[in-house]
Amino acid sequence: MGAMLLALVVLGHDGRRVAQLFALGLPLLAWMLWPVRSRRIHRLRTALLWLGAMAFAFDGVARGYLLEAYQAAPNSALVLASAANTNGREGAEYLSMHWRALVVWAAPLMVAGWVFGRCVRQGARATAPWPPWAIGLLCAALLLAAAAHASKPWRRLHPVAFWTDWAHSVQALRLAWSDQQRARDQALQRAREAAPVATRPGPSTVVLVITDSINRDNLALYGYGRATTPRLLAHRQLLGDDMLVIRNAWSVDASTLPALRSLFNFGVPAGESPQHLLALARTAGYKVWWMSNHDDIAVEQAHARLADVVEMVNRTPGRAGASLDGELLDCLQEALEDPAERKLIVVHLMGAHPHYSLRFPAGENPFDDQVDAVETGLVERGRSSWVRRYRQTYDAALLYHDFVVSETLQLTRRAGRPGDYRAWMYLSDHGQEVGHVSDRAGHSPTTASGYRIPAVIWQDPPDASRAAGAALTPLRADWAGWTIADLLDIQWPGAPPDRNALSATYRWQAPVLPVEVKSFSE
Repeated sequence: MGAMLLALVVLGHDGRRVAQLFALGLPLLAWMLWPVRSRRIHRLRTALLWLGAMAFAFDGVARGYLLEAYQAAPNSALVLASAANTNGREGAEYLSMHWRALVVWAAPLMVAGWVFGRCVRQGARATAPWPPWAIGLLCAALLLAAAAHASKPWRRLHPVAFWTDWAHSVQALRLAWSDQQRARDQALQRAREAAPVATRPGPSTVVLVITDSINRDNLALYGYGRATTPRLLAHRQLLGDDMLVIRNAWSVDASTLPALRSLFNFGVPAGESPQHLLALARTAGYKVWWMSNHDDIAVEQAHARLADVVEMVNRTPGRAGASLDGELLDCLQEALEDPAERKLIVVHLMGAHPHYSLRFPAGENPFDDQVDAVETGLVERGRSSWVRRYRQTYDAALLYHDFVVSETLQLTRRAGRPGDYRAWMYLSDHGQEVGHVSDRAGHSPTTASGYRIPAVIWQDPPDASRAAGAALTPLRADWAGWTIADLLDIQWPGAPPDRNALSATYRWQAPVLPVEVKSFSE
């Protein structure tokens, strides 16, 4: 039993923490040596010992899985935010997508349960003389265990204490998200103090399309081998250089919440009371819409509720809901027809957020079991059959996504009267790994695929002089707020011009990512 306990601790910990966790588990082993005559007490001890040992088993397996899949600890910001932003339906969708990996990691848990069950029934039942060395060894073990439990840093690692605190942290994070009215009021107050001004005369309409989990490497618009963006390519052929396709756009975050925060707060760290793009737009005289296919309390409270009009078309909790992004097109049409002179319309799409098969209408996957150059390349790189299937459904999701995004551009182009200013920008919050670098599918903070995103801009009237160089210049999504502010033509004191990708004074700085990127210009 001690060997199994140590193996499970090693699975989720390293260094001195292995010794610390094993010391915290010593009372379980010592209790087995304590003689018990009563059958009832023996059964109670058996049950409690098994539960205690399985707590260590769960801790080791859970930590091992998170470390292998995301290189993250359970109490990291990534995991805490994901858990706080997940409900039962989304959890079920996650299980349906990653069940293979979870089955593999459940195997040691099942083996541990069987071994512990066999061992704990063998606890001492009668008193027998102990040799002095055994008594000394037991006393030393108990002293070590007592010291471990007396030390607060060690005690907090105990699985029961750690996961109880973890659950409280997740709940506290949810409560903090559910009531952010004060933070929104402060954002509006900071915007009023900055006194932004919209300098372009006449009507102005800006549509910002933010999507989820789109890797630009899977878009035919960026040279991908499958026809995933026929409509955007048609727009590009019609509009030419007026449709600015930024070749090398990067997110600095591999998950939605930090990515959106960076975008709307201009890349300023959380503790520095940054400006919020929507608050600035409202203060400058824009009527702001937020329309979303996400049912997401964190995004709604932090960003959406800063808008004048909020429309959430997805009525099913969880980002894995089956509501299609096309449901937003009628909302966009209504907003574009609104008589407000200045309009900023944020369209937040589900894009290709896993589960991929829910991101397009049933039966509309032209890449299903298609043997083409993409499939052949995946086979040559040793990608498993299930990852190749995910790539097929991911590409089908992008084909439907192409329809929705193209419609938002078409609706924007038709909006207003001749001569009115209109602008449209499309980008993703983060990328996605679908067999590009590793044999897995999903969010990927540990590969460059998790950060490679598309970014496209259209303006009418166009500014060809500014767009010429911007197409080849890398763009950071955490600086995209400055570019959007340029499209809105709002200015305020202290706004740096060197982070606006459309400015002649733009100065690219490579972001610090947790993965190695050979070149940000490829």
